[in-house]
Amino acid sequence: MPLGYLHGPPRLAEDPALPAPFSRSELLVIVACAISMLIVQMDWFALNLALPAIARQFGVPPTDLQWVISGYMLSIGALMVTAGRLADLFGRRRVIVSGLALFGVLSAVCGAAPNETWLIVARVVHGIGAALIFPVSIAVVSGTFTGARQGRAIGVVLGFAAIGTALGPFVGGTFSEYLSWRGVFFVNIPFCIAAIVLMLRYVRESRDETAVRHIDVAGMLALTGSLVCISLAFDRGEDWGWTSGATVGTLVFGVALLVLFVVIEGRVRAPLVDLALFRNRPFDAVVLAGSLSNVVFCFVAVFSALYLQSARGLSPFKCGLVFLALSAGAGSASYFSGRLAERFPADRLMAIGMLLSAAGIWGLTSVESLWIYTPLFLLTGIGLGLGWALANVATQAVVPASAAGAASGVTLTSLVMLGAVSVAIAASVLELLAGSPQAAASDKHALDVILRSGAVLSLVGAAGLLLFGRHRSAGPEGASRRPPGARPQPDS
Repeated sequence: MPLGYLHGPPRLAEDPALPAPFSRSELLVIVACAISMLIVQMDWFALNLALPAIARQFGVPPTDLQWVISGYMLSIGALMVTAGRLADLFGRRRVIVSGLALFGVLSAVCGAAPNETWLIVARVVHGIGAALIFPVSIAVVSGTFTGARQGRAIGVVLGFAAIGTALGPFVGGTFSEYLSWRGVFFVNIPFCIAAIVLMLRYVRESRDETAVRHIDVAGMLALTGSLVCISLAFDRGEDWGWTSGATVGTLVFGVALLVLFVVIEGRVRAPLVDLALFRNRPFDAVVLAGSLSNVVFCFVAVFSALYLQSARGLSPFKCGLVFLALSAGAGSASYFSGRLAERFPADRLMAIGMLLSAAGIWGLTSVESLWIYTPLFLLTGIGLGLGWALANVATQAVVPASAAGAASGVTLTSLVMLGAVSVAIAASVLELLAGSPQAAASDKHALDVILRSGAVLSLVGAAGLLLFGRHRSAGPEGASRRPPGARPQPDS
């Protein structure tokens, strides 16, 4: 799940004076936050490569395990903004330590899963822990450092997140082939323990005394319930019958909850999603494009893993080596996206990234040689990395400074939630195209159709940006509207 680089790296040279070096205790604060980000990123990228091995052990089609991914992402998307609010109210150290503890315990529960139902339920709760870790780790750094030292510290933390992205496929492939897929979860535990110890020992408690003390629980439940029902209707439609009362009723109920969510958000004092933002057409274009880019990334990560292992017959380890190209491209593009946005319009960069990813995906579905496939995987990763990493940067350029926090929250929620739902729907479509769940994972033609639909979505996102984006660079006017490096307040 591409989460770690949504803001891009900070600008590191705002002060002409050289920033003071970090003390030992400050370095350990950075290490604690870096470990926290690393495990969330590494876990998601490692698990994608382990899904075929899990399916074989449990005796189920790999597409039936899409809820291992979707359920986890739904939890993160539903709770990410709420987690930031909880950290502001009750203390950032307290919330992130709770998240690390939950993530570690549920890693053990997932690793001990005796069947797919156990694993899916555990992954949903696992996502709650990740939601408490991801936004708050950056908030802890922001609360500990100021000025150019803050920028340097956040850059290190995001750099470790990039390492997690690069290591994930290799870790997943290695454990799946030479040890056990369960190791993908168990490896998280010592990292969680180390991060908790460092947090308790070196991170001081901080909170926002001016934060709004209302949490939009009703909106969060309505949105999550809506997306779960819509995903479930598509996931179980073939078994229930597409015109059956169960399928139609679940889908209608999901749509009704979505309407209820809109009504709730229009009435509460501190909504989960500020609907007024959607009256801004450039904002709509950026959020839609960023969400589509994240959807496409999920398609590529999940279904390319099935293609390489089930259709091409690669071992998990070799598949992990090929996936290093995708994660290296995405991680490097994400890391440098902030600096690029200082020189060029962020929405234009996003459009270029989406065009690159569309070309790369179309190439992936048209070649056989791994010597050609791997460089195309790298190109796809670069394009996708630019697309979703710059989403928050671009939204900050098209909203007033007073709406920066709300815009960031809407963008994060949209990216993760739509990514989760899209995987559930695409897995069902894949089974329909292949004729059965058992044949879906190894049906190259059906997998190519799903991946090429991702290329089309990338083209749609790029077209929206080119037609409706603002095309403004981070020049003097843009700089006056947002902090250096186009970074929204991470703990908003």
